[in-house]
Amino acid sequence: MDYTKTTINISPAEDWIRDVIAAQLAEIGYESFVETDTGLEAFIPKERFKNDDFNMVLNEYRTTFYFSVSQETIKDQNWNQVWEKNYFKPLLISDKCVVRAPFHSEYPKAEYEIIIEPNMAFGTGNHETTSMMLEYILENDFAGKSVLDMGCGTGILGILASMKGAKKVTAIDIDEWSFNGAKDNAQLNNINNIEVKLGDASLLGDEEYDFIFANIQRNVLLEDFPVYSSVLNKNGLIAVSGFFVDDLSDIRAKALKLAITETKYKEQNKWIAALFKKE
Repeated sequence: MDYTKTTINISPAEDWIRDVIAAQLAEIGYESFVETDTGLEAFIPKERFKNDDFNMVLNEYRTTFYFSVSQETIKDQNWNQVWEKNYFKPLLISDKCVVRAPFHSEYPKAEYEIIIEPNMAFGTGNHETTSMMLEYILENDFAGKSVLDMGCGTGILGILASMKGAKKVTAIDIDEWSFNGAKDNAQLNNINNIEVKLGDASLLGDEEYDFIFANIQRNVLLEDFPVYSSVLNKNGLIAVSGFFVDDLSDIRAKALKLAITETKYKEQNKWIAALFKKE
């Protein structure tokens, strides 16, 4: 599959505006991002690229920021080489879990080791939202637990939960890259209790889960929270991320209406990961 690569240089190059733009581009179909010193690179399947939609995202901020934009077509290629070149380095989480690619020969040793085959799916652990969610998994007991991972990306969260003793993991993503990547990564890590599904929250039915992960954009979280609540066991936990500090109050309010209360939250570079419990 060919991709359109858009390079965005931002002046002034503040972290928060780069993150906001990435989040909004993800909403219109962009699948992967690489941070640069002056902005970011964004990738979208060539047939889904629409210049008008892209410009609408930037236009909202042009009174405050200057954007220099260039675009090019990236032919289908070896994405291992692309990600190795662009910042996918071994990552150590809480001194307990290392995330690496198959091509990494030097990496820290840790109690848990996750191998992620790079493709266009989100979730190598390098983004703040993913790393904070991994921290929640390391901090909690998963022995014998049933787990749901919504917006699973590479499958990294479900893989770690399985390594920590989860009985069964259901991983769901609407993106085909993620669907295929999560299955491949589960096999790569010798995990055989993850069922990967292609779709959204409409796939959820009568199942019950002890722990739910949802690292998804704010509007999707708000819309789907009632569905998550319906499949979450009493005293079950749900960890959510993919939104900013200013959005936390809306997420809290939605959860409270469903008798789900916040127990704690983490913050990195204005990104939030919050942990809730069903009463």
